[in-house]
Amino acid sequence: MKILQKIVTLMSAAALVLPLTLWSGAVLSQTNTAAQTPPRIEGFNVDEVARLRPGVELNFEIDGTPGGLATLHIAGAKRNLILVEVEPGQYQGTHTISSRDKIAAGSPVTANLRLGNQVTSLVLNESLQKGVGIHCDRVAPGPNLRIDHFNVDPVADLKGGSELYFSVFGTPGGQVDLAIAGARGKVLLPEVKAGEYAGTYTIKNRDRLVRNSVVTANLRLGERVTSATLGKPLQSDNAPAPLQVSRVCHNCGVVESVNLVEVKGEGGYLGAIGGGVVGAILGNQVGAGNGRTAAQIAGALGGAYAGRALEAKSRNTNHFEVVVRLTNGTAQTVSFAAEPGFKVGDKVRVNAGVISHIS
Repeated sequence: MKILQKIVTLMSAAALVLPLTLWSGAVLSQTNTAAQTPPRIEGFNVDEVARLRPGVELNFEIDGTPGGLATLHIAGAKRNLILVEVEPGQYQGTHTISSRDKIAAGSPVTANLRLGNQVTSLVLNESLQKGVGIHCDRVAPGPNLRIDHFNVDPVADLKGGSELYFSVFGTPGGQVDLAIAGARGKVLLPEVKAGEYAGTYTIKNRDRLVRNSVVTANLRLGERVTSATLGKPLQSDNAPAPLQVSRVCHNCGVVESVNLVEVKGEGGYLGAIGGGVVGAILGNQVGAGNGRTAAQIAGALGGAYAGRALEAKSRNTNHFEVVVRLTNGTAQTVSFAAEPGFKVGDKVRVNAGVISHIS
């Protein structure tokens, strides 16, 4: 009975040591989270309906970083909508209007794409109802926006999987989206340099693009907007080779390193308690009197530490991190749960957190 009381006392002392291990584990966890790449939303679309009344379905689609959690908040709706990833990076969902909803044609709709602890948000710039049009942009004071140049690198075949590279030059600091006749939704072009917006649209099998499909670019800054129409075809049987060769690919680069990262697990109190009990029992067999008590204390502390360490080691996880040095000098890190299949020196493209080889 006295031995049991001593063990309880010793375990209380061992508990003072455990928070140090917990704190170090928390630091590792925060470091790993900070290394995550923020998700990207590249397209946001809704199928406009004729009337907004109870029972009507609103179909939404988001294109962006694969493997995330996509949710929508519709102003006036009583609940949020969770989208399903039907293909890598393509999220779809339907909201059925209820009698309690107060949704109007111009109700703002916010998309949130979460990947780990990183979240990216985007507000839909389309109306929910046919005939109402895009949300009105009020004219705000300030210099006029301008689009100086709008270009596309045409492809030989407008089939699914072909890539159309668009570039827009104009007022810096804005947001650019494209509307392509025959394709659903908007294509968002990031600002790769001051006043230069560029990106690639991968043609989907469901798209109905033709050689002279109308493409409209919208440049927005605050409450102001200006538009321009593409003045060249999307398809050309003899697309000029210099455009393909001289084009600067802003999301291309070279694999700089491939690292195996071990994320240390955290031991629980069960391991510490079990180890402490064993250590105390072993210490009880050493010495006599005060010497035995000291041995019991040392055994309990040592056993608690060893037990917790063993439990933590059993919870360790590994993943790979591929570091890509882009042409603009910046670096992007992408994590893989298994062997990524890339090696140092590989020429690759990083698109929405997905790495692919450049042929």
